[in-house]
Amino acid sequence: MKLKKKYIVPVILSSALAASSFTASNALAQHPDQPDKSWNENANVPIFVKEKFAEKRASSNASNALDYLEKNEKKTGLKNPKKNLKQKETEKDSLGMTHVRFSQTINGVPVEGAEVVVHYSGNDELVSVNGSHFPEVEEEAVDTTPSESVMKAVQTAKKAVEAPEKLEYDPVSELVVYPFDGENRLAYKVNVNFLGEKPGNWFVFVDANNGEVIDQYNAIMHADEIHHSVGTGVLGGQRKIHTTKEKQPGQGTVFSLSDESHEGLEGIYTFDANDGEIMTNRSASWKDEYLRPAVDAHYNSEQVYEYFHDEHDRNSLDDNGMAIISYVHYGDNYNNAFWNGRQMTYGDGDGSFMVPLSAGLDVAAHEMTHGVISNSANLQYRFESGALNESFADIFGTLVDADDWEVGEDIMGPDAKADGRASLRSLSDPSKYPVNEDYVPYGNGEGKYPSHMDEFYDLPRHLDNGGVHINSSITNHAAYLIGEEIGKEKLGQIFYRTLTVYLTPTSNFSDARRAAIQSAVDLYGEGSAEAAATADGFDSVGIYE
Repeated sequence: MKLKKKYIVPVILSSALAASSFTASNALAQHPDQPDKSWNENANVPIFVKEKFAEKRASSNASNALDYLEKNEKKTGLKNPKKNLKQKETEKDSLGMTHVRFSQTINGVPVEGAEVVVHYSGNDELVSVNGSHFPEVEEEAVDTTPSESVMKAVQTAKKAVEAPEKLEYDPVSELVVYPFDGENRLAYKVNVNFLGEKPGNWFVFVDANNGEVIDQYNAIMHADEIHHSVGTGVLGGQRKIHTTKEKQPGQGTVFSLSDESHEGLEGIYTFDANDGEIMTNRSASWKDEYLRPAVDAHYNSEQVYEYFHDEHDRNSLDDNGMAIISYVHYGDNYNNAFWNGRQMTYGDGDGSFMVPLSAGLDVAAHEMTHGVISNSANLQYRFESGALNESFADIFGTLVDADDWEVGEDIMGPDAKADGRASLRSLSDPSKYPVNEDYVPYGNGEGKYPSHMDEFYDLPRHLDNGGVHINSSITNHAAYLIGEEIGKEKLGQIFYRTLTVYLTPTSNFSDARRAAIQSAVDLYGEGSAEAAATADGFDSVGIYE
C-alpha cells in the first residue's frame, strides 16, 4: 500500500480566517451571501398518491410504472409520462419493496430537481407514488440544443465564484432544463469544488444559449497490514483505531491513519490539511498533541461507518463502498467543519469558542450524513429542502452519538461554555439558543431557533441559503418528540427510510411528514404506535399535509 492515495488533494491556504467573524448560529457550514434571485420553487408541484386498492402488476419494473402513470395522469398531474420521464434507478429494499425512481426530462434532458418515485409492495402491488415535477415545463416548448460550449460554461462558472487557479477536483458539468424566475432555461449545471480560505462546493447554472450565469449557490455542508493502535483524542479519551504499518526505505517503520480492514469498503483515510498527506506516526501509540484531532477524526469516521452499516445495511456514504476521507488542521483558528461533496474537513477551532471539531462524534456523523444525503435524496441546499438536508444531518448526529439530543456539545470551548453555549444546537429545546442577529427580522421577533412553524424564519436566499440552519430546528424538534415516544433505534429506522426511499431533491416539510409516516407504516404497520407517534411529532411542530 502507498501512503499517498490517488485522491489526495493539495490544500492551498491563503490567509487566516478571522475567528472574530464567527457566531454560533453559522457553525457547521454557514455560507457567504449570494445574489438574492428568486428560484421559482413554488412552481414545483409535489406528488403523493397512496393506492388503497392497489392493482397487481406483472412485475415491479419501469415499464409497468410508466403504464400506471400514463393511465393516472389526473391523479398525479404528470402529463405524457412515457415521453417525459426517464428511469434513474430501481432498488429493492430489505422489506422486499421495489422503488422505481424517474427524472422528469425534456427531449432526454433532465429538469433540475424534478423526480418521481413509484413504489411496489413485496407482492408487486403498486402502492404509492411520490416526488415532484414542474408542470409548466411540459406545456412549454424548450429548445434543448445548446449553442454555447461546455468548456466556455465551465470557465464562466469558475469566474463567477472566484475559484482559485488550482482546483482540487476538475469541475463537473451537466446539461439541464432549469426552472428559474418564471422561465425554463437550458443550462449547464457546473459543480466547482475547491478548498482554500473560503471553501466552495458551488453549483453554477450557466445559460447554454447566451452564456450568462442564471443562478449559483454554495452547497458546502457544514460539519499493508492492518493494526490496532491506541490513540489519545482531543479531550483525552483513549481511542482504539485501525492503522496501517509499513516499512519505508531509509525511514524505518511508519504507521498511517489508513484503515482498509472493512470488507467491501475502499478504506477510511485521515489526512493532514497542511501537507495533503495521510497522517503518519513512528509509533503505534498516537499521543502527540498535534495528532489528537486526527485520531478523533479517524475513530469517529469508523464509528459512523459502522452505525450506517450495522443499523441500515449501508456500505459507506454512497452505499457502494466509497472511501471515507477526512482532513484535519484545516485553516487557522477555523471554527467550523464541512462536507464538500467528497470529504469531511475539520478546523481546529480557536481554542476559546471551539476546540478541534473532529472531537465531536455527532459532528462527524453530521458531516458524513451529508454524504449519505448527497447519495440518496440529494436534497437541494436551499429553503425547506436545504433545511431538511441540515435537519437529517443533525438527527443522525444525535442517533450515532446517542447520549443526548444536543449537537456539538463536545466541541464547545471554555468561553462558549462560560457564556452559556453548551452546544451548537438542541433538538429537545431549540429555543435555548439565539440565531444570528441578521436573521431576527425574518422571524417572530424573539430571535431564537424555532421549534414550531409559527416561528418559521422567512429568510431570503442570500441569508443562510433561505434558512437551512435555522428552520431545520423545526423538523429536528419533531424528530426529538418522535424519538422520545418510540426510542432512538426506531426513529433511526423511520428517518433513514424516509431519506433514502421517499424524499426527492425538492422535498419540503410537508413532503417529509408524509414520507416519514409512510415509512413508519412500511416498517411497523398501518395503525401502529410508531406511525401514530410519527404523525403526532409532526403535528406538534405545526407540519401538516
